[in-house]
Amino acid sequence: MTAPAKRRKSSQMFKRLPKGENGGIQLLLIHNVEHLGRQGDIVEVRRGYALNFLLPQGLATIATDHHKRMVEKHREKLRAIELEKLSDFRKLADELGKQSITIEANANDEGHLYGSVGPQEIVDGLKASGFALAQDQVRLEGPLKELGLYTVKIHLHSEVEASVKVWVVPTAASDDLAS
Repeated sequence: MTAPAKRRKSSQMFKRLPKGENGGIQLLLIHNVEHLGRQGDIVEVRRGYALNFLLPQGLATIATDHHKRMVEKHREKLRAIELEKLSDFRKLADELGKQSITIEANANDEGHLYGSVGPQEIVDGLKASGFALAQDQVRLEGPLKELGLYTVKIHLHSEVEASVKVWVVPTAASDDLAS
């Protein structure tokens, strides 16, 4: 098959995507998508967002009548699974709330850090405590640039957030230099 024929065939397939009331594409969410909707919701998004992100990532599928009927049929099962996940996230949030991590950083005599402590250092500290989180789950209001105790929000789910105490302390090497 030649390149123009392939392009024509794929463009014909995407022309049949179901249009919504506002001219966007109607999709059925397979997974929860933050700021868009929950699993099983039918959403209307722009064509590029659908074709370049949601469909290739497997987060959504085309909202056909068959898919809509299947979701309705299994909605209770999906709700039970979602509640179980939510319960697990709440337990994890309780465990994280009890955590306090210490991060060593180079600082001057006044307590100002030479660099800063960001999400990656916090994720590494939690990983050492046995918690596997992604960097984008750490919600900082800005980089931590001074020594001290901070309360950092950890975003686990659209409905669940945890708070972790983060101690930023001077490294042992900077203590030796100060004395």
